[in-house]
Amino acid sequence: MNSIELIDSFAEFKDFKNIDRPTMMKVLEDVFKTLLRKKYGNADNFDVIVNTDKGDLEIWRTREIVADGAVEDDLTQIPITEAIAIEEDYEVGEDCYEKVIIENFGRRAVLAARQTLISRILELEKDEVYKKYKDRVGDIINAEVYQVWKKEILLIDDEGNELILPKSEQIRMDYFKKGETVKAVVKKVELKNNNPFVILSRTDNAFLAKLLELEVPEIFDGLITIKKIVREPGEKAKVAVESYDDRIDPVGACVGMKGSRIHGIVRELKNENIDILNYTDNLKLMTQRALSPAKIESLDIDEENKSIAVYLKPDQVSLAIGKRGMNIKLAGRMVGFDIEVFRDTDDDEVDIDIEEFADEIDGWVIDELKKIGCDTAKSVLELSESEVIRRTDLEDETVKEIFEILKSEFEADE
Repeated sequence: MNSIELIDSFAEFKDFKNIDRPTMMKVLEDVFKTLLRKKYGNADNFDVIVNTDKGDLEIWRTREIVADGAVEDDLTQIPITEAIAIEEDYEVGEDCYEKVIIENFGRRAVLAARQTLISRILELEKDEVYKKYKDRVGDIINAEVYQVWKKEILLIDDEGNELILPKSEQIRMDYFKKGETVKAVVKKVELKNNNPFVILSRTDNAFLAKLLELEVPEIFDGLITIKKIVREPGEKAKVAVESYDDRIDPVGACVGMKGSRIHGIVRELKNENIDILNYTDNLKLMTQRALSPAKIESLDIDEENKSIAVYLKPDQVSLAIGKRGMNIKLAGRMVGFDIEVFRDTDDDEVDIDIEEFADEIDGWVIDELKKIGCDTAKSVLELSESEVIRRTDLEDETVKEIFEILKSEFEADE
């Protein structure tokens, strides 16, 4: 193996890993200086000249020319007779420049140099990937699907670096094939056994925030600030925004004309329903906005227990609860309080809170009923058995038993 072969093997790594030219030259110089130190004991009077464009390398040894028999140090001095054999015009006192033939080091030494070279390049590449992506945490990138596994997807960026998109960081409706381009946010960069692992995410709040920043110039320019995001990836999200310029409507700017700005984001997030809210420090007002589209009649805030009792007209309860209880769940996370919904009715007839039947109806069944806005006995009986079955995960027999228990209670009162 000669110097050309060494350079060629390095060039393969250089082209694939995109290591810059100065770094490449420094690595080659260090590797060959090590080779020289092993052979001669010292490499101070050797110059390693690298020409990465042409793919060649030269090593020159410099020694002082002295008279025959006057050599005191073989490493730094050369007798005039040997110097003249290299170049006839040399004289005593001058520096003698001699080209070092790499093949003279021996095949074993050259192979060892190549292994050292490969090892150094790989270490450099690991450092470069770690530094590059450590500074890009929170940024959106596009990468190509290289391999799809059960628990994660391996992606490749434009420079051939490997990135990981775990199943837990994918939207439930995500489905990717090899060669497909994926958009995701850099969530974190870890070092495991000195190897960098770049973890991407499509479920992190930062992904939605960055998508909004890309679509809404006012957010990018800092005129509108995203105060808080809560989401169930692929299902529903609520985003609280605020503008420091009274002339800008933050909600309107984010949604865009006829939803033009938000539609692209919704498609990217697999039809995730996104509510844009105007942020306020007023907890009462923020709760009302968070529970939209439901209209609240009144509410009681319990600061000590971090809970809010919300009273609504019967026809607004299901809107506040939302599909599978998603709306009230996200609203609670938005304001940081537990929200309980109650029916506000002018009916003078006695009604009974569904919790009062805890001795006869299992707790998880009561929770299922409350998710669809049925927090009292009458609110359940106002629905048909088939509707309760359709809107909950309850079995037919369970629903039939519930209706019998609730009806018997009112029959007993009569």
